[in-house]
Amino acid sequence: MPRDEKRLHALRGATTVERDDAASVLGATRELLVFLTRRNGLTTADVVSALFSVTADLRSAFPARAARELGWLDVPLLCMTEIPVEGSLARCIRILLHVESARPRGDLRHVYLHGARVLRPDLASDY
Repeated sequence: MPRDEKRLHALRGATTVERDDAASVLGATRELLVFLTRRNGLTTADVVSALFSVTADLRSAFPARAARELGWLDVPLLCMTEIPVEGSLARCIRILLHVESARPRGDLRHVYLHGARVLRPDLASDY
């Protein structure tokens, strides 16, 4: 495969919010999306689709709305609620982002912010 040919990759990200209100959910989601795309040198044109999940204690806003507000108008988006497993991280927003990139998979970086850093300390993002 030529070095500059784009391939499909999946990137993970997660963050948490202090409270369940629309401003907090949307702000945290925007922050996560911006950090994830910038960290990996991606543009909206590179994004194929995005799957968002939230823990059952977040009901105030669809995280996909934050992507639309960032201009992701042609990107297929889906929101879902996670399985409420006892002891799981509270008020957590996760994303699985499908992107096209010429970079090798090993060069792409997942992003874990705020309280979600405990989910994958080995991948936790510094500001």
